[in-house]
Amino acid sequence: MHRLTAPLLLTVLACAVPAAAQTPIHRCIGANGGAVFTDQPCTALQAIPVSPNVSSAQATPLAAPPPVLCATSPGELRRSVIDAFASRDANRLAGLMLWDGYGRGAVIADIRSLAELMKQPLLDADLPGDSPPPAAAGTAPAAPSPGQRLLLQVAGNDGSGTPRELHFDIVRQAGCLWLRSAD
Repeated sequence: MHRLTAPLLLTVLACAVPAAAQTPIHRCIGANGGAVFTDQPCTALQAIPVSPNVSSAQATPLAAPPPVLCATSPGELRRSVIDAFASRDANRLAGLMLWDGYGRGAVIADIRSLAELMKQPLLDADLPGDSPPPAAAGTAPAAPSPGQRLLLQVAGNDGSGTPRELHFDIVRQAGCLWLRSAD
């Protein structure tokens, strides 16, 4: 009996040593929003841990705030456009647009052109003639002025160095503010 105990004990010990020496795999969400599996801590890669055993004190959120799905003021809509350009997310920008009256093919073509547009740096997002008075606490957000527009300036890609301007009408529908292409 003792003859079998020693080899069995050595076998169990030999299996346990490599398992104890193995480094853990960290599951993270990277800055681009994709999954990252690494042997380094997530914070070393500026990523957010998604392991259920990581405490919230260890998880420092590095991601942008969630996108606004229903802008209630022209300024909030402008900020959402800037955020969409910052993340180079044409779908996020398309989600701020009012697409009624467009056919499926036209929408797809416009989203593709938005994706091409977003490859260029955003130089300015302006609400011409917009100088809203400060809102009092508890009051409704500012509605768009009739005919109000959002003017975007992006770096031109034709080699001339001339910025490209795009105009979007701001319209209210279903309690939200939306962009509609004015070009």
